[in-house]
Amino acid sequence: MSVLDKKAIGFLEKYLNNASPTGYESSGQKIWMDYIKPYVDTFITDTYGTAVGVINPEAEFKVVIEGHSDEISWYVNYITDDGLIYVIRNGGSDHQIAPSKCVDIHTKKGIVKGVFGWPAIHTRKNGKEEIPKLENIFIDIGAKDKNEVEKLGVYVGCVITYPDQFHILNKNKFVCRAIDNRAGGFMIAQVARLLKENNKSLPFGLYITNSVQEEVGLRGAEMITQTIKPDIAIVTDVCHDTTTPMINKKQEGHTKIGDGPVISYAPAVHNLLRERIIETAEEKKIPFQRLASSRYTGTDTDAFAYSNGGVASALISLPLRYMHTTVEMVHRDDVENVIKLIYETLLNIKTGESFSYFD
Repeated sequence: MSVLDKKAIGFLEKYLNNASPTGYESSGQKIWMDYIKPYVDTFITDTYGTAVGVINPEAEFKVVIEGHSDEISWYVNYITDDGLIYVIRNGGSDHQIAPSKCVDIHTKKGIVKGVFGWPAIHTRKNGKEEIPKLENIFIDIGAKDKNEVEKLGVYVGCVITYPDQFHILNKNKFVCRAIDNRAGGFMIAQVARLLKENNKSLPFGLYITNSVQEEVGLRGAEMITQTIKPDIAIVTDVCHDTTTPMINKKQEGHTKIGDGPVISYAPAVHNLLRERIIETAEEKKIPFQRLASSRYTGTDTDAFAYSNGGVASALISLPLRYMHTTVEMVHRDDVENVIKLIYETLLNIKTGESFSYFD
């Protein structure tokens, strides 16, 4: 039976459709925790909202599997006298995709709908057209002036998300905003489910960690690793499908949706743990790809690896098209194979393993 059954896909859709912007992840975390509750022994949460489901909490040896729960968004930054709204980023939001997009502004009174406006093509001069920039994109909520905006509950600091919903394209492509990296939280939740449903007993404590605030500097992982103090961390995030137009493979490498999980090489990635993951993939005939990440991975792997005097860490990525847009796309087979690879790797780790270069 496929890991991605009707129950799993239903959870993925609900989890992706829920807005969970950086700094405001609590509603998504509640959905996630409710789903994995039957598969874990207890939970850990921290001050800023990272959620951890724990299996075998009494075990001294601790292994983390981790994804991050936050999505990119905008903040209301300035409201004009005419009632138009200018924004700043909350994470790496792409200004070029904004014009003509619908938005949800989150207020104490509820969601206020709006649109990123843009001058009509008829009013723009050929050869002298303005391109979308952070300085010129703006939101129109249909208010006549600043006073009406404020009466609707919109003020500086309100967070703004896109309302785009999950759908499946051509039977096997999952499309939505925030697949980066709510897919990670989904996949580690499925690992917990597989362990429970297959009656697998682990000889170590497993900390299924859904971190917050990755999009603004790996902050959630930076905090929670100090609480858990793990011995090993296996992180999952997304990486680029580099086979679509306007991407330079000589710079970005060659990775493609549908060709399997992507295993990273970087200083933060522990060589021995990475090789254990590769050996597992080869033994279980799970397809995989390789990616060189240079000085750092740019994922929570870096936060775990360099914490607590050094934690053996590795990164298994899900290849994704159109990162930080509202049409992020991944292949169903890759999602399933990332889940399988993490699951099988956990079954291939013995308690007390140090992954020391000097053993």
